[in-house]
Amino acid sequence: MKILEKISVFSGKYFAVLVIIAAVIAFIFPSAFVGFGGYIPILLGGVMFGMGLTLKPIDFKLVFSRPLPVILGILGQYTIMPLGAFGLAYVMKLPPELAAGLVLLGSVPGGTASNVMVYLAKGNVALSVAMTSLSTMLAPLMTPLLLYLLAGQWLPVDPMAMFMSIIQVIILPILLGFLVQRFFPTAVAKSVTVVPLISVVAILIIVTAVTAANAANVVTSGVLVFVAVFLHNSLGLLLGYAVALIMKLDENDRRAISLEVGMQNSGLGVALATAHFSPLAALPSVWGAIWHNISGPILATIWANKPVAKKDVK
Repeated sequence: MKILEKISVFSGKYFAVLVIIAAVIAFIFPSAFVGFGGYIPILLGGVMFGMGLTLKPIDFKLVFSRPLPVILGILGQYTIMPLGAFGLAYVMKLPPELAAGLVLLGSVPGGTASNVMVYLAKGNVALSVAMTSLSTMLAPLMTPLLLYLLAGQWLPVDPMAMFMSIIQVIILPILLGFLVQRFFPTAVAKSVTVVPLISVVAILIIVTAVTAANAANVVTSGVLVFVAVFLHNSLGLLLGYAVALIMKLDENDRRAISLEVGMQNSGLGVALATAHFSPLAALPSVWGAIWHNISGPILATIWANKPVAKKDVK
């Protein structure tokens, strides 16, 4: 178990590097990984089950004790990111599948990796966890609705089918993990340190599957998609911080909201794009899985070396 824990810590620390390596290998040898495409929903369900294992009722306490930062963060998550993706898709004149895929990336909830980034950035971790949890629980309603309103002009969107997909691959696994943790706390406590390793492996397999399916598209559209994802992520990080600053929130709240708004659950984006659109539409979420886990640590490192003033800490 100790060895697995060390591997888990290593994989979490160098996750971005591992994602890049996995994507490159899958690009060079696509035939070896394309078969994993059918397992993407199961793999994502495993990641969400791991999230449920670590979720506790206290994680939602902040929603009731200090609702303003949570509400602002969630509003930013479901306005800045989808509208930003919509605007970029228009300005950059992306092809229909890539445009819909970028809007999809902007319409999914925050990713769990953001919690770690907020911790490293010396931000408000409790706020980050509350935002991730609440935005994920709202995803069955918000993600299909936003896609229907913003991406329907590019590709047909079936909100009800997407709603059911999110319930199956996100909500049910989280609830199952939460129940296991509640009824078998001792067993979960002994194994929870290995959960990040399982999540990393699952996401790496997802990345290889979609990269393999898009081997030809990466050559023709890779740079264009990366630029779109880079601008989209930068917009989220910047405007998330700006909104919190305008509302006069503390610095550690600003950092949490910035990272939460900017970092998306790209795994869910990949799963939904693959199931409801096409492998090409999943490409923005694949780049998101790579870039978000590079930009997040960079920003977290900058902030970690810039202490929060005592008057800004509650």
